[in-house]
Amino acid sequence: MPRNFLLAILLGITPAAAQTADLILYNGKIVTVDAQFHIAQAVAIRGERILEVGANAAVRKLAGAATSQVDLKSRTVLPGLIDTHVHSVDAAMYEFDHPVPEMETIADVLNYIGSRAGALPEGQWIFVSQVFITRLRDQRFPTRDELDRIAPRHPVYFRTGPDASLNSLALKLSGIDRNFRIQDGLPGRIEREPKTGEPTGILRNCSRFVKYKPAGKSATGEDRRTHLRQLLADYNATGITSIADRDAGDDDLDAYRRSKEHGELTCRVFVSLGADAQMPLEKIEARIRAAAQDPLHRYNNQLWLRGIKVYLDGGMLTGSAYMRQPWGVSRIYAIDDPDYRGMRYIEPGKLYRIAKLALENDLQMTAHSVGDGAVHALIEAYEEIDKGMRVRERRPCISHSNFMSLEAIQKMKALGIVADLQPAWLWLDGATLAKQFGYGRLQYFQPYKTLFDQGVTIGGGSDHMQKVGSLRSINPYNPFLGMWITIVRQPRWTDQPLHPEQRITREQAIRLYTINNAFLTFEEKEKGSLEKGKLADLIVLNRDILTCPADEIRNITVDQTYLGGKLVFSR
Repeated sequence: MPRNFLLAILLGITPAAAQTADLILYNGKIVTVDAQFHIAQAVAIRGERILEVGANAAVRKLAGAATSQVDLKSRTVLPGLIDTHVHSVDAAMYEFDHPVPEMETIADVLNYIGSRAGALPEGQWIFVSQVFITRLRDQRFPTRDELDRIAPRHPVYFRTGPDASLNSLALKLSGIDRNFRIQDGLPGRIEREPKTGEPTGILRNCSRFVKYKPAGKSATGEDRRTHLRQLLADYNATGITSIADRDAGDDDLDAYRRSKEHGELTCRVFVSLGADAQMPLEKIEARIRAAAQDPLHRYNNQLWLRGIKVYLDGGMLTGSAYMRQPWGVSRIYAIDDPDYRGMRYIEPGKLYRIAKLALENDLQMTAHSVGDGAVHALIEAYEEIDKGMRVRERRPCISHSNFMSLEAIQKMKALGIVADLQPAWLWLDGATLAKQFGYGRLQYFQPYKTLFDQGVTIGGGSDHMQKVGSLRSINPYNPFLGMWITIVRQPRWTDQPLHPEQRITREQAIRLYTINNAFLTFEEKEKGSLEKGKLADLIVLNRDILTCPADEIRNITVDQTYLGGKLVFSR
């Protein structure tokens, strides 16, 4: 007698009952995203996993007396979507103290700063974070004089990525004057007036010198959990069932841990622990080893500590990404040095040792690498490691990887390097980048088609930093907007696509947010497609993403979201 049959009898379960579904969705267009991209009619779920996918008749035979059955009425179903680059805990807390309006112009920025000056006592700091100059219609930093005029009695800290613009009082309180010099041996740059040597107020990677003192309410651990729960619910409403936090601090990890303990995680979370690469190497090594020994490093499909993240260069949104060729003199980015190539934060030997130790400890290494100079530098580190330790199975990652080259892509393929990219930057920032660099230099800016054609596994994400709301957030985390961008490549404020030869198909765009992202987090056998035995993470759409007009893709909404077979959102 077969062992499984005996086990079923001992448990009081007949073989037929053992195959009974808890939930069946039928009469749908089930986009499986399996290797052949099969389309099915129905899916059966038992517990948290998929029992069967196929034709209506075959799947509905798995129904029992207690089976819940849902008629999809021809609606389209996708695997639950995955965002492989978020900063969710901080994003959830961004408006904890007060709502922050959208800012599209320098006037908007100054109006907001003026309103804060009226609300805060004199001398308290006014902090504006992540209003990127590429997304301001003025396409520049607010000047020191403008900040002085609107808030002369408050220190003002306009921080965007690793760079900032300060007013005179903020510079004075921080001790940054024309005699100030960076002497700690760490990377940084203070822009100065050519004739006087006075700081212009623009600082690059110098936040350690700013004597900022936060104002506003202090959050408790309970506050962080509450706001995280609200954000995860909004992720579910946009079809997201899994996320990768790509720079989690200790408090962030604790918020996820406690949320899991309270049964509040409605998204599966892959964590890359942040490591400050400017710390002494021995401290970085201790942090890596501690992460590898944390109980959360053992696989769990709800919460998994599996990566290490460092920052290799600055940002393209602020003028400090590390490039192979000079940026060029720029009013937009306040650059007056014709040889300036951006900021590189980690020297080669240290980068090699950090990456090698992370990979040796079964932690996926990734680094914020925006410019093509940073992308090549990280590939070179992985290439050197590969000489003594095969890196392919460890899936070393590049985060952002905006500016690339064909050479870089071919090396990524050869080594098995993966990357998480953020399509929204093409839409939001493409016009400014074209103005700065020219059309030709953007040939390999987010080159999705070449990456697919070359067989490099890449995933889609948002780099969500602040605010709740899939379209009002910084950056927008609506995955259907992201898919639409990769399909049309049309930057806002322009009437021409940006290198349309790099457009990808709808199938590829869907893979970007499903099975590819599952591969990036070592979970392609658990999720990312709707196949028998996989986790029952799936979403029901309000329109057919495979046949609707291309411009409607960005407006697709989700009717229902299931996580492990449980309904976590219904419109």
